[in-house]
Amino acid sequence: MDSSQIVLYGVLASTIAGLATGVGATPAVFFKRISDTTLDVLLGFAAGVMLAATSFSLIVPAIEHGNALWPRLAVGEVLLAGVFSCIVGMLIGGIFLDLADKWLPHEHFIMGTEGPTSSLRKAWLFILAITLHNFPEGLAVGVGFGGGDVQSGMSLAIGIGLQNMPEGMAVAVALIRERYTRGQAILIGTLTGLVEPVGGFLGAGAVSIFSPVLPFAMAFAAGAMLFVISDEIIPETHSRGNERQATFGVLIGFLVMMSMDNIFG
Repeated sequence: MDSSQIVLYGVLASTIAGLATGVGATPAVFFKRISDTTLDVLLGFAAGVMLAATSFSLIVPAIEHGNALWPRLAVGEVLLAGVFSCIVGMLIGGIFLDLADKWLPHEHFIMGTEGPTSSLRKAWLFILAITLHNFPEGLAVGVGFGGGDVQSGMSLAIGIGLQNMPEGMAVAVALIRERYTRGQAILIGTLTGLVEPVGGFLGAGAVSIFSPVLPFAMAFAAGAMLFVISDEIIPETHSRGNERQATFGVLIGFLVMMSMDNIFG
C-alpha cells in the first residue's frame, strides 16, 4: 500500500469516527431530558474505550515499532528503543494538551472555564473543549493507518467512533440547555467531530512520509488521550455523585475496546 492510499484511508476512517459525534447527538431530538447519571455512565464508557485504545492500539505498537526500527539500542537482550520513544512521545503529547488547555479558552460542565478570558458564549467554549480534544483522536486513527496495518487502524477508528458518541450527546445536551434548537444542537455536535480528519491527515501523512516518526507519533497520541481521560473526562463523571456508575462505565468501555482490538487487530 503506497503513501497516498495510507493517507486516504486515514482521512476516511477519521472522518467516519468524527461523524459518530453527530450520531451520538441525535438522541437529543427524541428525549426532552437526559439525566446526569446517564451522561456520566456514557462518558465513563468513552473514557474506558479511550484507555483501552491508548494501551493496546497505541502504546504496545509504539514500543514494538520503536524496537524494530532501532534494534541495536539495547542492554544485553533487553531492547530499549521502543520504551524510550514511547516515553518521549507520551510526555510531549501530554504537555501539548496541557499547553493547549492553558492557551485556548474553553468550558467544561463542572470545572468551568479554562484558558484565557473570552467573550464567546458558554456553549461555544464547551464546543471548543470537545473540538480541542478530538484532534488527538483523529491523529491516533491516522497514525494507526500510517503504520500500514489496515486492520489495526480500522479497530482504532471503530473504537474512537464509539467513544465519540457519548461526547456528541454531551455537546447536544449542553447546547439545548443553552436554548439552542435540537436541530442546531445536532448540527454543531456533528461539526465538533470534523476536526478529526485534520488530525487523521496529519498523522497518516507524517508517518507514511517519514516512517521513523511512527513510534513517537503513536506515543504522542497516547499521551494526549491519557491527559484528556485523567484531567477531564473522569473528573467530570465523578463530580455529581455518580462515581460508582461511571466507574462501571469505564470498565465496560475498556472491555469492549480490548475485545475489539483482539478480534479485529
